[in-house]
Amino acid sequence: MHDGFSGILNLTIGCGSLLLGVLSIILYFTGVFRSRRKVRLRHWPTWRAFSWCAGTFLAVLTLSVPFMEAAHHDFRLHMAGHLLLGMAAPLLLALGAPVTLLLRTLDTSRARKAAGWLKKPIFSFYRHPVTASVLNIGGLWVLYATPLFHAMHSHPIVYLIVHAHVFLAGYLFTVSMIYIDPAPVRHSPLFRTAVFIPALAAHGILSKYIYAYPPVGVPADQARQGAMLMYYGGDLIDLVLIILLFRSWYKQTGTRTKRFIEKKPAPS
Repeated sequence: MHDGFSGILNLTIGCGSLLLGVLSIILYFTGVFRSRRKVRLRHWPTWRAFSWCAGTFLAVLTLSVPFMEAAHHDFRLHMAGHLLLGMAAPLLLALGAPVTLLLRTLDTSRARKAAGWLKKPIFSFYRHPVTASVLNIGGLWVLYATPLFHAMHSHPIVYLIVHAHVFLAGYLFTVSMIYIDPAPVRHSPLFRTAVFIPALAAHGILSKYIYAYPPVGVPADQARQGAMLMYYGGDLIDLVLIILLFRSWYKQTGTRTKRFIEKKPAPS
């Protein structure tokens, strides 16, 4: 990678991500304050705002110039960035429920238009658990099992595209598994679990593949340590996803059971 061009690109990415991060937080809290003016709405949870800020911070940190430059020479830091940008940050941002906040902020007519856009087939396609899993896990296999990893560090534009994909695919995967925001097409917890299990397995197998077959240009010791970080760190974040998925499943089942009991006639 040409040092001059890569330095300019890193600076551009770092400054751009910082500006986007600050703007996203400003817009988020503007939505919080505006929604509080509506008396009929419940108070917006503080923990959701904290989650949004934490997710934004992790994404900006991963795309900061010092972190990118260090990760360029250390595969372990690169893998830590993968976990932060592609898994932890999307999870925290999803827990911030940005779409719900947007709909609360807008007036009724605009909220209906926004909800109508979310029902477009294109959004349902990309938010489908299978599609999101292929884009997320499949994208990682393409990155680490092909020459793309080496090309990413040789061509700055490819570097930018890969990181954008890792973040967006990670967010799509997260919101396809847990329904924090409104979802026009809601798949059953059983179906989402059936998709999540092979996705989880594919992520673990990839980490073992990296351990045995390091990407081109990566020292074997760094590849092994990075693979272990991917394996155990990924499992930790996936555990949180599993808990949230099963919690919603439990609540959904409990609600149906309660309704059944209430409707069941009492014995005479």
